Amino acid sequence: MKFSQRYGYTPVKSAIQLESIDEELRNALWSVLKLHYWDSVYWNDEILNRRRLLSNAGNEHMLAFCQRLWLHFFKKPLDTLPNDFDEVYGRLRKFFFESKWYEVYDFIEFVAQEYPEERRNAEFAHAVNIFLEREVAGYRFVEGHIVQITATEEIDAIETATAAKKGPVREHLERALQLLSDRRAPDYRNSIKESISAVEALAQSSSTSHKGTLGELLKQLARIHPLHPALEAAFTKLYGYTSDANGIRHALLDEDRVTFEEAKFMLVACSAFINYVRGVLKT
Repeated sequence: MKFSQRYGYTPVKSAIQLESIDEELRNALWSVLKLHYWDSVYWNDEILNRRRLLSNAGNEHMLAFCQRLWLHFFKKPLDTLPNDFDEVYGRLRKFFFESKWYEVYDFIEFVAQEYPEERRNAEFAHAVNIFLEREVAGYRFVEGHIVQITATEEIDAIETATAAKKGPVREHLERALQLLSDRRAPDYRNSIKESISAVEALAQSSSTSHKGTLGELLKQLARIHPLHPALEAAFTKLYGYTSDANGIRHALLDEDRVTFEEAKFMLVACSAFINYVRGVLKT
């Protein structure tokens, strides 16, 4: 984990790549394209003059795809499409590494939708998702489309909660984000624990009762600011996670594989709750 991540200096939008693609992710996405598509192009039969021509036998799918790419994605005349795939490859690589972050997603989405082999496309999308998760990107392939799994509002909730003065609540949230966004060894299980611990720390510091539990904090909130029944139910369920009521916390953290989505949900939910409590109690 980088110094900036360990000590909370990396902005949330950088820790979770939402409106950016860093060098590591861009490199990984290109490598997946290379392995699944570009390396599949056949050479000609001339041993002394080996060339990868789109017109070679066996390259029919790549030829059809490049024609679609030229016509519909780059919107260039088809008579400017080179027959030599190495020249095509050079142009694609230059575009990919010079393009903006959203253009990269446009490109890989187009490839997965337009290449005329469904099985290859499905395997490509699966591989892309592995690297999107590894590099903590806020997007995933779902049914052939790149979709945002981390909303701007979620990022805002985390940033607001971690912008407060130093203390146990902020420390637990920052640690939860660090564990979630560690690209070498993410620890989703302990990220969830840290998110929960942030709520518990808030209850202990905000409650007028010596108990300092989330249950007592919810009662205090209800006295100050009557809660909508749906909101009260949501907070009660959050209490179930934090207090291990009905074994909810135990069941979640004993799963064989706690996912990025579960850890992110708990970080966002706990951050939003903390922001709400601070707003009501003016803390």
